[in-house]
Amino acid sequence: MTVRPLIGVSTYLEAGTRWGLWELEAALLPAGYPRLVQRAGGLAAMLPPDAPEHAAATVARLDGLVIAGGPDVEPVHYGATPDPRTGPPARARDAWELALIKEALAAGLPLLGICRGMQLLNVALGGTLVQHIDGHAQVPGVFGHHTVKPVPGTLYGTVVPEETSVPTYHHQAVDRLGTGLTVSAQAADGTVEAVELPGPPWVLGVQWHPEMGGDLRVMQALVSAATRS
Repeated sequence: MTVRPLIGVSTYLEAGTRWGLWELEAALLPAGYPRLVQRAGGLAAMLPPDAPEHAAATVARLDGLVIAGGPDVEPVHYGATPDPRTGPPARARDAWELALIKEALAAGLPLLGICRGMQLLNVALGGTLVQHIDGHAQVPGVFGHHTVKPVPGTLYGTVVPEETSVPTYHHQAVDRLGTGLTVSAQAADGTVEAVELPGPPWVLGVQWHPEMGGDLRVMQALVSAATRS
């Protein structure tokens, strides 16, 4: 029997969450993330925010890591003053996920960043972000779609070689690339839609939300890399 790789997915920690009769703080993850991992052949494990010093021990137990989408990265992490349109900080999550990325890169763990996860990967490697762009989140709370064009010869361009319509919802984007990162897909307006590190290890960030669509190829590539690592 093939052993399915264990893929950790970072999560929200939200106060005042309601279900049934209860209103409590909860570790939350949109169900699309674990479902995508499972459909791609992996086992999903939720990683709620923890003390950064526990990141190395966490990474050591995983076969692969997904940094999920979520709130804006606090601009202090890339030396910028907050734009009025930048959302409130999520400091515990920033610290935890930056530590996870650092330890995953040091350990050679396959890593996929999704939306905020791609932006945080860029910041972790010394890059910066555009704090607001128009046109990639037209209706609040509703995912849109647009086409992304892969860069031939890149990791992403090998996994998905054709132009593809993807589910998207974001108002920030990569500006200056982090050290070692390569652009591997762009939107028609020039927005960076995927970045990667020359491997090994397998490291990719995508600006869109594959967990909201039916294309398994990106997650299948992570699971495949996690199976070999």
